[in-house]
Amino acid sequence: MSETPDGSGALRLRAGDALLLVDLQRDFLPGGALAVPDGDQVVPVLARYLARFESTGLLICCTCDWHPPDHVSFSSRGGPWPPHGVAGTPGAEFAPELQLPVSAQIFSKATEPEAEAYSGFEGTGLAASLHRQGISRLFVGGLATDYCVQATVLDALRAGFEVLLLGDAVRAVELEPGDGERALQAMRQAGARIIGYEQLAGQGA
Repeated sequence: MSETPDGSGALRLRAGDALLLVDLQRDFLPGGALAVPDGDQVVPVLARYLARFESTGLLICCTCDWHPPDHVSFSSRGGPWPPHGVAGTPGAEFAPELQLPVSAQIFSKATEPEAEAYSGFEGTGLAASLHRQGISRLFVGGLATDYCVQATVLDALRAGFEVLLLGDAVRAVELEPGDGERALQAMRQAGARIIGYEQLAGQGA
C-alpha cells in the first residue's frame, strides 16, 4: 500500500529540483526474479511524475542494479537474494511503461562481483553529479521501500539534499512484517518528508 503524505500543503517545482527513480527494473516487478509485492503499482504513478518533471525541464535520474553474474549478494555466493539485475539481461531493463526520456541520467550500482550496494549513492558518483548540476532537492520514488529506497534516501540526506519521498510511488519487500513502515519511520526521523502527487501545485493529468 502507498503511504499517507505528511501534510497537505502544495509544493511548487523549482530550479534545483530533481526526480530520482530507484531500481524500476523488470526483475523487481511481478514475474521478475526478485519481485516486490505490488511493485507494478508504482509504475503508472511514477510515469505521471516523470511527465511533470520532463515538461518543466527538470533533471531526471535513475538508479539501477547492474550486477555481474557472480555477484556477492546472490544465493549462489551465499548471499540473501536470487540472481537479479544481471547486467545486459532482460530483467535488468527498466520498466518499459515508464518511457524514460533520453535525457534521463542513469547511475548503475553494485557493478563489481564483491561490491554490494543498496544505495544509489554508493560507488556511483551520484552525489557529486547532482551537486555539480546545482541540485538541492530530490523527489525519490521506486523499489523497494525497505531496502534500496531507504538506503538511497538516507544517503541523500547525509549528502545534504532535501528529500521528498513519493509516498504514492514506493512499495516494500516486507521480508518481516512491518519492515516497510519501519523504513518509512527511519526516513522521516532522518529528515525526509513524505508527499503525494496531488501536492504538486498545478499538477496536470
